[in-house]
This record gives sequence, C-alpha cells and structure tokens, in this order.
Amino acid sequence: MSVPKQTQSTLKELVYTALTVALMSVCAWITIPFFAVPFTMQTFAVFAALMLLGGVRGTIAVAVYLALGAVGAPVFSGFRGGIGALVGPTGGYLFGFLITALCYLACEKLIKTKKAEYPALVVGLILCYLCGTLWFAAVGTKDFVSALSICVLPFILPDLIKLTLAFFLVRRLRKLGFGLGK
Repeated sequence: MSVPKQTQSTLKELVYTALTVALMSVCAWITIPFFAVPFTMQTFAVFAALMLLGGVRGTIAVAVYLALGAVGAPVFSGFRGGIGALVGPTGGYLFGFLITALCYLACEKLIKTKKAEYPALVVGLILCYLCGTLWFAAVGTKDFVSALSICVLPFILPDLIKLTLAFFLVRRLRKLGFGLGK
C-alpha cells in the first residue's frame, strides 16, 4: 500500500518542523555566560530553521519553540522555561526571534528570490536586537544606550558569523536535498 503524496509531504513538513524546534532548544543550551545576556547558538538555529523550512513553516517553528518554552519546557538558555523566562530581562530577544521570522517571511513573500535571504535575516536580526534591547531597558531598568552596549554590541560580530555559517550550511544541505524552503 502506498502513502499518498500529500500525506508524505505533510509528514515531511512535520518532521522538519519538529527537528528545527529541537535544534533551537539544543542550541539554546549551548551557553557561554556573557554579561547580562548569555552567548548561545539560538540565533544560528533560528536562521537555519527559517532558511530550511521557508518563511511560513519557519515562523511556525519559532512560534512552537516559544510556546513550548512558555508552557514550561526547558528549551531556553540555561535549561529555563516558563512565562518567567519570556517576561524576564532577556525575554524581548526571545520574542525578537519571532520578529526575525516574520521579517524573513515578509521578505520571502515580497522579493521572491534567494538573493534576499541573507539581507532579510540581517534586517530581522536588527529588529530582534531592537525588540530585545527595548525590553531589556524597560524590564532591567537600564537606559537604552546602556542596554545596547551590554546586550547588542558584544554580539554583533558573533551573530553575523552564526548567520553566515547558517547560510552556507543550509545552502549545502539544500544541494543534498534537505529542507523545505526555497
């Protein structure tokens, strides 16, 4: 008995989405304590998920990751989970991942070319920084400039390296037949 193509496709989408959510979780656990915001590989996983799954499915994967954390699964850095992690000083960066995903989705729908992927993710990262820094300044009772110097400046180069690494890794994976995105 053969499985219908639509069922195979749906199953493949579910498996890829689940695997990227797991990747985000594992990458969050790779933590180096660094100032008020830990250095993690979460951004790498978010970038890879979006490029592997495409804008719609990638955004769903990020939302599922955040929802798992919200209900208490220890998927955030430091094996944390729960609403406290989302509303704490660094919670804005977690919500920023969803903004990055929505930015990628919008660029994918508007521009419709692979050449827009990297710039879309850079813009998404900038918006993630903005969301997280505003949140950190408000919740952490720091002024915006102090929050920026603590939470963004030390991470710009590492995050761009993670973005570049994800970009080239996903390009290679696509050539091998992996992924659902472009």
